[in-house]
Amino acid sequence: MYRIAIDVGGTFTDVVAVDETGDVTFVKAASTPEDQSLGVMTGLERLSTQLGLSLTELLPQTERIVHGMTVATNALLERKGARVGLLTTEGHRDVLEMREGLKPERYNLRLPRPEPLVPRHLRLGVRERLRADGRIETPLDPKSVEAAIRVLQRENVNAVAVCYLHAYRDDRHERETRRLLEAAMPDVYICLSSEVLPQIKEYQRVSTTAINAYVGPLIKGYLQGLEHRLQASGLTGPLLVMLSHGGVAPVEEAVRIAASTVLSGPAGGVAGARRAAAMMGAPDLIPLDMGGTSTDISLIVDGEAHLSAERGIATEHIALPSLDIITLGAGGGSIGRVEEGGLLKVGPQSAGAMPGPACYGYGGVAATVTDASVVLGYLDPDNFIGGAAKLDREAAHQVLRQIGDGLGIDELRAAEGVHRVVNTHMAEGIRLATVRRGVDPRRFTLLGFGGAAGLHVTELARLLSLRRVLVPR
Repeated sequence: MYRIAIDVGGTFTDVVAVDETGDVTFVKAASTPEDQSLGVMTGLERLSTQLGLSLTELLPQTERIVHGMTVATNALLERKGARVGLLTTEGHRDVLEMREGLKPERYNLRLPRPEPLVPRHLRLGVRERLRADGRIETPLDPKSVEAAIRVLQRENVNAVAVCYLHAYRDDRHERETRRLLEAAMPDVYICLSSEVLPQIKEYQRVSTTAINAYVGPLIKGYLQGLEHRLQASGLTGPLLVMLSHGGVAPVEEAVRIAASTVLSGPAGGVAGARRAAAMMGAPDLIPLDMGGTSTDISLIVDGEAHLSAERGIATEHIALPSLDIITLGAGGGSIGRVEEGGLLKVGPQSAGAMPGPACYGYGGVAATVTDASVVLGYLDPDNFIGGAAKLDREAAHQVLRQIGDGLGIDELRAAEGVHRVVNTHMAEGIRLATVRRGVDPRRFTLLGFGGAAGLHVTELARLLSLRRVLVPR
């Protein structure tokens, strides 16, 4: 029997199988942002070929599949989620926009106001009111709910968040509203604040429930579609989804609390780092997960990862427990460019999976960190991904030559500059996770993993005066 793990990144989808003897088989496939399940199925096909089986022979022998994904993350970052309606207690529809009355940067007078996920005309008040102790002040008015439903139907929303005042004390009004919504809008994704985050603090509860509704339809469509494909190919074991706190859940639960998958991919890395700390007797680690699009930095202190309920992503607040992870726009596909004034910048824009770095040969014309690694001789163009692909050395030199022309230097020094800029950016991210929180990073071991970390961790250690680096095989 096999256990299979799948991680979908911005550039590559990684698929790993472990058999009952502990033997590990690992393959990569290009990620497919338009439909991540396509890259997943391609990866599984390659995995089965590597094992000398067909996919329909491998999946019946699979005990379980654990999947880390970026569907919810990308939806929030790119603002490509569902069209959401919000039903809330009459007079409280602006909680989502007022936030807590504070700006993220309170002294920045030019900071633009974050646009709420739900526009004001789709935030509708309903006549009902509970007291803080759960007693009913105003009973739920069904006509008020029905009037709100007519607006939502007219506006063609495909998700509805229900967030009534003090619903964490008594959810009867939210449950009755869901019954009316399901009768009138059976195909719409519905979530209740009393189920997503049944606790005090109105803004946190409303924000988290609105995010849940925003990403819920995408998560539902993706996971249920992937599960159907896997079962059609012979999978009888469960498909489990990584959650932001480092645990796993079946598809049904991940769909119900979709906001808990926002850090699904990075959480798998932290969970693995925690296991590595126990295996190696190195309880204090700085896990550095550098992929093609981003770098995720966290801390393992005394063998444990820190959980937080104060997580923010893309200006949105998610109050569900999640691992404390700092994400930077720095990866192998991060694009280098010369800005006005002759300054070299790297990232956060990424070449992604398509067209990818110029050296991939898929039509990329921008100089990336990976192209710089080829020019510097850090990557063997004839042995990329274990020999499964070859890199175009001349294309890498050509795009770095363009960077060099803009800086008045040759391509080798330009490549060195790209590496120096991205390394400095990641070093600052590590300082943010350590020094700015009163932690001395010099007593920690730097654990470098992900597709690109091995090329950068030793230089990061030098920049931070760290004495020990670990890179898993």
